[in-house]
Amino acid sequence: MTYSLIRKILFKFDPEGMHHLTLQLIGLAGNIPPIATILRSIYYAPPQPVQLFGLTFPNPVGLAAGYDKDATAWRGLACLGFGHIEVGTVTLLPQPGNPKPRLFRIPQAQAVINRMGFPGQGAQFAAHQLNRPRPSGFVLGVNLGKNKNTPNEEAARDYLALMEIFTPLADYLAINVSSPNTIGLRQLQARQALDELLSQLVVKRAMLSSKYKYTPLLVKLAPDLTDPELDDALDVLLANQIDGVIATNTTIQRDGLFPVEVANDPTVKESGGLSGAPLFPLSLRMVQKIVQRSGSQLPVIGVGGISNCDQAKQMLDAGAQLIQIYTGLIYKGPSFVKEILQSLSRSH
Repeated sequence: MTYSLIRKILFKFDPEGMHHLTLQLIGLAGNIPPIATILRSIYYAPPQPVQLFGLTFPNPVGLAAGYDKDATAWRGLACLGFGHIEVGTVTLLPQPGNPKPRLFRIPQAQAVINRMGFPGQGAQFAAHQLNRPRPSGFVLGVNLGKNKNTPNEEAARDYLALMEIFTPLADYLAINVSSPNTIGLRQLQARQALDELLSQLVVKRAMLSSKYKYTPLLVKLAPDLTDPELDDALDVLLANQIDGVIATNTTIQRDGLFPVEVANDPTVKESGGLSGAPLFPLSLRMVQKIVQRSGSQLPVIGVGGISNCDQAKQMLDAGAQLIQIYTGLIYKGPSFVKEILQSLSRSH
């Protein structure tokens, strides 16, 4: 049975319910050694190592945060050929997220809209999932976010506590200040707020480094920043010697991103962050801007709307050292990573 047929069946059911079912199945597969071995052999592609942040990534293709929020399925997902997996977004305390329905497919545009709001079982649950033997040969990142009820002026408290928990468990930490689905979160991207936050996190990282190891800190930015806002954010990242930037999160924009026949679909008007193919031009342009403004001082992970092999190459050609996929995996299926890697190998 081809994935296109499987997808047609899956898409007849509730998106969030199907996502949880998929996570359960792939998580179970990853914990059964014979099945995990079979999956790794099916989706194997020759290594294309990337040296970045003091880490060795087996290949440049990773899984973006949001897919495995509670870190329950990453062992199985690692069998699909990813060079790195970013779990989360993890919040300090459990929270239900926003009211349902909160996840919407737009198949004709290979897009998804979500307003999840960081639902999850909290940091201690995720840490328990990570504190087990890790499959060799890939890099593990943890994406950190503040709880909905934590005011912005107290956000550092959440991030500092999360760093304490996940520094010994993660290869890198990503600071999420760009989700559009937690009210006020994106305000932390403003110059003063971001500087106040990151200056505390960098001090904390130095303290934890002496106890555990040096853990790279990355910041995930929104695709909706204006040029002055982006300049402010990059100035702060560079001043605080942040290791890298993830560009980008989902977008709240809609105008001009869909063809006319799709733009009138009521689903397009749902509130929340848009991911998938329509996001790609925005995320690609943001990566280009970051590279132009920061040069080699701020390595970039490019993410947002990568839906085919050519777009993966475009993102890397724009200056991203690594890429991440999410919605493309939903529409293209588990072989998408291998297809990208094979395409990149041929282009080299």
